[in-house]
Amino acid sequence: MEAPHTLDDWLAHCERLHPKGIDMGLERVRAVAHRMSLKFNCPVITVAGTNGKGSTCAMLEAVLMQAGYRTGLYTSPHLVHFQERCRLRGEPVLPDALLPHFQAVERARLGPASQGFLPGRPQDVEGEVSLTYFEFTTLAILSLLSRAELDVVILEVGLGGRLDAVNLIDTDCAIITSIDLDHMEFLGPDRETIGREKAGIIRADRPVVVSDPMPPKSVLKTAQLLGAELWQLGPDFQFSGDKIQWTWAGRGKRYAGLAYPALRGANQLVNAAGVLAALTALRDKLPVTAQAIRNGLALVELPGRFQIVPGQPTLVLDVAHNPHSVAALAENLDAMGFHPCTHAVFGAMADKDLAPMFARIEPLMDKWYFCDLPTPRAASATDLQARWQAGRTRPDTTSSCHADPLSALRAAVAAADPADRIVVFGSFFTVGGVLKDGVPRLSAQHLTG
Repeated sequence: MEAPHTLDDWLAHCERLHPKGIDMGLERVRAVAHRMSLKFNCPVITVAGTNGKGSTCAMLEAVLMQAGYRTGLYTSPHLVHFQERCRLRGEPVLPDALLPHFQAVERARLGPASQGFLPGRPQDVEGEVSLTYFEFTTLAILSLLSRAELDVVILEVGLGGRLDAVNLIDTDCAIITSIDLDHMEFLGPDRETIGREKAGIIRADRPVVVSDPMPPKSVLKTAQLLGAELWQLGPDFQFSGDKIQWTWAGRGKRYAGLAYPALRGANQLVNAAGVLAALTALRDKLPVTAQAIRNGLALVELPGRFQIVPGQPTLVLDVAHNPHSVAALAENLDAMGFHPCTHAVFGAMADKDLAPMFARIEPLMDKWYFCDLPTPRAASATDLQARWQAGRTRPDTTSSCHADPLSALRAAVAAADPADRIVVFGSFFTVGGVLKDGVPRLSAQHLTG
């Protein structure tokens, strides 16, 4: 087979290497990282949780950039283009910049010839190592970040925490956002078990910020057993606010008169409070000014998180894909004001707990447009429609099925009046499917032409 030459070639190569899409465990990926002599010479902040990870990472990046730091960010999954997963100083990395790092991972996984390898160490395995798509691509991005002369690196955990490839890197500060039931086949059947997996990113004698207002006891117990410096929302830091501004306070530090984060949604204040706790915990390594915090929170952007696209009808894009995030979406939609009709463009993975998602948001939706998604993990549009109908409580709603998110959006635009609202949600693939040609302009002529 011809060697990969482009980023798309490498991504196709990564998809063929391992029989499983997800294979929990660090032994294989740690062996390759060891062969690569992978290490960081700047502070690392690692973020785990069920919901709020992406927003937390975006706010950290924005504030630290306003403070003048050279930032690196790894986040997943992407919405449209793979290179969105890695940002240097706020900009997505260029595809060609990733190529030498994919090559480095390939050389290392094929054999232990890299600099710094010492045979016989317990963390190494012999011979060729099979990596999943996520493991291979994570190592490539970590390799790029480690060599980019950065002041701080922010890493978002992909799945869980303890056995996620990101957890190869010892963090200087762990952040654990809200925890809910998701990916239960990999992480466990309840919040306590899932919390224990998320808590795997905690390190002894290092700060850990827990921004979940009601964290599982397993998270707090892990922090205690490791002797980590715990910053828990409530006992260690608090926030309050009115309709105009908000205040944060914790351990001798206070920020008053803060403008609300540019990211929309009531849940973003909890995420922002966790960000300020982490920055306060790291103030000796990464000092930031109050003005950097104000500017960063005012300028932060993150597509697909209660993103409202200007125009008529109103378009809302949200990657909400589990009961907790869909409940937050419903709360945010409730606060938007009156719309005569709300159209729901919805695609989701087959393993999601759809019944509580539908139950929470169905009262707000009048017309449903179910869509197929371009991944084997996804439920078909017809299956989603059947599962919605099984728990349907409103006889006045309608539904239809479509081949992809953009087709579903076109149908919604054609049916909507200017005063209506269209909500696209259910998966990164759903939102990414309508963003693939840029932010859509909502006119029937544009979308059908």
